[in-house]
Amino acid sequence: MIAGGQGWTDIREYVLGHHEWFLKQGLVENGVPVDDTFARLIANIDPAEFRDCFLGWMNAVHTLTCGEVVAIDGKTLRGSYDRDDRQSTIHMVSAYASASQLVLGQLKINDKSNEITAIPELIKMLDLRGAIVTIDAMACQTKIAKVITSKGGDYLLAVKGNQGKLSAAIQTAFASHRRAPIDKTTYQIKKQKGRVEARTCHVLKASELEGDFSTWSGLASVGVPLLYKFS
Repeated sequence: MIAGGQGWTDIREYVLGHHEWFLKQGLVENGVPVDDTFARLIANIDPAEFRDCFLGWMNAVHTLTCGEVVAIDGKTLRGSYDRDDRQSTIHMVSAYASASQLVLGQLKINDKSNEITAIPELIKMLDLRGAIVTIDAMACQTKIAKVITSKGGDYLLAVKGNQGKLSAAIQTAFASHRRAPIDKTTYQIKKQKGRVEARTCHVLKASELEGDFSTWSGLASVGVPLLYKFS
């Protein structure tokens, strides 16, 4: 919620604290409403119209910097299950600008299984020029990669078993790296909870993969992070 508010009382307190500004905008001229009035007002806002206004406002006040990370993820809203009418919990897909810590856009979905169809629709609403979009493995799809590049962005997608052919090609390409001994000059070595961890990341050009992956729009490179733990 804007200004860090947690509920209707906080909204009213915010208006009271900025009363002069609201009066200059021609608002609350007859006094600041009580908490319940704010609740009724917001409950009657059309969600689709609010979403469009929110996206327009975000585009006006925030510009992505080149290389900025936009994380897209689905979340279930805590406490949203209605026990009285047995309604399912509310699921949202959000685009989050990591550097500025701003939510650039959101879409409500019926359940988590609909994320794959909702993510392209959310991406189409955003200006992603110069941004790097990250999404989890479930959304690692050629269609989603194409939508991201069409909006001017690059992507960093997690590849798992849902993309069997691509996953197998990556495993093969990095097989020698997995077998290689640990090089202390290139590995990041840390002590973590009583054990020693060594981390590194290897990157190859996509052209070095065995197979045809031309359906992946903008695919330029693939990488694999490696983690070793020692007692």
